[in-house]
Amino acid sequence: MNDYRITTARFDEEPGIRMIRETVFMAEQGVPGELEWDGLDHEAIHVVARNRNGEVIGTGRLLANGQIGRMAVLPAWRGRGIGSAMLQALLDEARRMGLKRVFLHAQIRALPFYARHGFEAFGETFLDADIPHRAMEHHFDARKET
Repeated sequence: MNDYRITTARFDEEPGIRMIRETVFMAEQGVPGELEWDGLDHEAIHVVARNRNGEVIGTGRLLANGQIGRMAVLPAWRGRGIGSAMLQALLDEARRMGLKRVFLHAQIRALPFYARHGFEAFGETFLDADIPHRAMEHHFDARKET
């Protein structure tokens, strides 16, 4: 049995989303606030991972155009499948929305994680907040969508 659960949440109703991103992206990785807070959170579908006490320990989001992003798990909770569970929940949401493709900008060190989930890299490496990234995409197989 997992010691966490994944749910959807609204950005303005779940302060834990902000806390996770401030901890992981801003404090741990040095992303400036003006880049982290891009104004798109209120229109996104967010997933959150909660521990048994209901505390938010991870988050990610999906935009209407199919972009997945802001995937983050607190350091103490990494390596337990939480990122995979959140990504699967976002892929499920994208399917429900009728999207045929989703994409993301993966930090280079996260490429193997996303590749394990069917994402393929394309384009050149680029810097986002001084962190090397590559674009990746995942196409939903219509034959499996029954």
